[in-house]
Amino acid sequence: MVSVSSSLLYCLSLLSLFPFISSSITIPLQHPQTNQIPFQDQYQKLNHLVTTSLARARHLKNPQTTPATTTTAPLFSHSYGGYSVSLSFGTPPQTLSFIMDTGSDIVWFPCTSHYLCKHCSFSSSSPSSRIQPFIPKESSSSKLLGCKNPKCSWIHHSNINCDQDCSIKSCLNQTCPPYMIFYGSGTTGGVALSETLHLHSLSKPNFLVGCSVFSSHQPAGIAGFGRGLSSLPSQLGLGKFSYCLLSHRFDDDTKKSSSLVLDMEQLDSDKKTNALVYTPFVKNPKVDNKSSFSVYYYLGLRRITVGGHHVKVPYKYLSPGEDGNGGVIIDSGTTFTFMAREAFEPLSDEFIRQIKDYRRVKEIEDAIGLRPCFNVSDAKTVSFPELRLYFKGGADVALPVENYFAFVGGEVACLTVVTDGVAGPERVGGPGMILGNFQMQNFYVEYDLRNERLGFKQEKCK
Repeated sequence: MVSVSSSLLYCLSLLSLFPFISSSITIPLQHPQTNQIPFQDQYQKLNHLVTTSLARARHLKNPQTTPATTTTAPLFSHSYGGYSVSLSFGTPPQTLSFIMDTGSDIVWFPCTSHYLCKHCSFSSSSPSSRIQPFIPKESSSSKLLGCKNPKCSWIHHSNINCDQDCSIKSCLNQTCPPYMIFYGSGTTGGVALSETLHLHSLSKPNFLVGCSVFSSHQPAGIAGFGRGLSSLPSQLGLGKFSYCLLSHRFDDDTKKSSSLVLDMEQLDSDKKTNALVYTPFVKNPKVDNKSSFSVYYYLGLRRITVGGHHVKVPYKYLSPGEDGNGGVIIDSGTTFTFMAREAFEPLSDEFIRQIKDYRRVKEIEDAIGLRPCFNVSDAKTVSFPELRLYFKGGADVALPVENYFAFVGGEVACLTVVTDGVAGPERVGGPGMILGNFQMQNFYVEYDLRNERLGFKQEKCK
């Protein structure tokens, strides 16, 4: 484990490695290679996804801070629970894989030939060989970001006092101070670069990107798609972006991908996409020392039904308060949907009340951290109550059963919603519900930033 102080010194020492001091696009979304994560069986995999989903939820609830009009890129799904996209930086371009994350706003890549990654999710004998870093000295457009550049405050989420924060010897040339970013299950740290981003026929110079020289528990770089100034949508000035998330049945299949669409159309239009239903984004709470709350995409969830019966979720968990507690956010970086304990219990109880044909298997629940779980091995056909979400603006959605129950080996089915206190300690505060990507499988989802709304429809992603 690299300590913060030694990590920053290591980061600063790497400055000497740099030879300098000074409308829509479609992209594929991917899942990682199967052999990258040494899961022994499906139960262990589910337990891993429960743990990472809860760790992610705890971070989001209590964050620590430090010429074409459209482009399309492939989006791939991975067994570590996320979706990745390939982006190209530098001159000449270097193409790297990034986890698409709507719950954060910083774009960073593994950087320099000395990149160090501790406890990363790879199974080979030499894990670092699997991580492809960006090499700044091979790019003629790489520049260290200056301390007085306004973008320096973007990556630190605070104003930087150059005279005070850059007083150490390594910052005599007034570069932006090193950053540290905390995620739910890991960290990363490095220095800020100004670099050129290439998206098909589009080139975006002076793009702020983090050059991370060390990380912990990070299988790839991260492309932040949240609301902050440093996010990819903000830096590109996108009017909207959209994606269709491939089923997790295709995890790690590099031959199957869906699409991420970036729309750079600048026309001021409120035109809706055909067949989509929309719900307006809810205003973000402004809380001192919780700047990450301003990055999230909040939704107005009015109510939840199970099998047509209303689930009595306390209102305080559905609407964000002035203190930042409560509210519902959508997050592509979370796998299983998270609900605060007082919101989860009524949902779980309603499923248990209605499901009479299958026996609960509490030993499986204890092993993997999901509940309730049911033994369906003797059933010729499996039927569960419908889970339906009702949003403000009249939009509602009935989730396919495979989006809220995980079927393991044809014998057990578990509700894929997690809460504190079941697997790990209970944490209060922050969003009351986090909609994860497992619940968004085979849905086309559009973030209409221009009109402050989210659109969606069920669709077989391909």
